[in-house]
Amino acid sequence: MKILVTGANGQLGQDVVKLLGKNHDVYGLGRDELDVTNEDQCLEVLSDLRPDVVIHSAAYTAVDLAETEVEKAYLINSDGTKNIVVASERIGAKFCYISTDYVFDGMVTKPYREDDDTNPQSVYGLSKRAGELYVESLSSKYYIVRTSWVYGIYGANFVKTMLNLAKTRDTLRVVSDQFGSPTYTVDLALFLEKLIQSDFYGIYHASNSGVCSWFDFACVIFEESGVNSIKVEPCTTEEFPRPAPRPRNSAMAHGAILANGFADLRPWREGLRAFLEELK
Repeated sequence: MKILVTGANGQLGQDVVKLLGKNHDVYGLGRDELDVTNEDQCLEVLSDLRPDVVIHSAAYTAVDLAETEVEKAYLINSDGTKNIVVASERIGAKFCYISTDYVFDGMVTKPYREDDDTNPQSVYGLSKRAGELYVESLSSKYYIVRTSWVYGIYGANFVKTMLNLAKTRDTLRVVSDQFGSPTYTVDLALFLEKLIQSDFYGIYHASNSGVCSWFDFACVIFEESGVNSIKVEPCTTEEFPRPAPRPRNSAMAHGAILANGFADLRPWREGLRAFLEELK
C-alpha cells in the first residue's frame, strides 16, 4: 500500500513510518513538509502523492499548555484534521485519525466502549473530539483510533520521565486515583498496519490490554528496570494539581477490535518489558 503519515516526527509517527515502511510504500511527512493547518498545501501534497491511506498522527498534544493556547490547539487538532480529511476524501484515500482517551470525562467506573457518549473536560480533549466529528462527517472510509498513555522510543513520555527521576531522587509521589491503559507505540503501530488493510471502518479503542493507575505504572516501571533506589508513594489528583483536568478513569474496552476479528494488543506489562529492552 502507499501510505502517507502526518506528524511523522512525533512519538507515534516515527514508529509508524519505521515499522510500516518494511512492508509498504510509506511517506512520512513532518510539519516542514506538510503543515496540516494549510488547506491548500494539504490538497496539493495529497493530490501529488495520491496515497491509498492517510494515517493522521499530527496533533497538538501539550495538554496543559492547551488550556491557554486554545486557538492553536483547535487550529491543529480540529481545523488541521478537517483540511487533511477533505484532501484525503478528494483522492479517495482511506483516513485513519489518531484520537485520545481525553474525549471522555472519566467519571464512569467501567471501561469506555466505542459508542459511549463523549464529554471532554480539557481544551485538548475538546479539540481532538472536534477533529473526530470532522472525520465522521467528511470521510466515507475512516478509522478513528482512540488510544491512551502512549510511550515509545522517540520523544518524551512517562516511562522515560520516571527512569530519569530515579537517577536524582530517593522518593517520588505519583497519582494513584487515575486509571487507564499504557500503550507502547510499536504495538499500536502494528495494530494500525492490520487495521488500514481492512475495510472495517469506524471507531476503535486501541491500547495495550489491562488497566492500572499511574502509581501502579510507575512501580512496575522501576520493578521491570531493576531500579531499587527510589521509593514511590501514592498521592491523589488533588495533591498534584495540573492546569488541564485528567479523566479519573480512561480505561477503554476493545469491542471493535474483537468484533472485527483483530488480535487484541498484548498486556501493558508485556509491552513495557519490550520497550525497556528497546531502550537498552
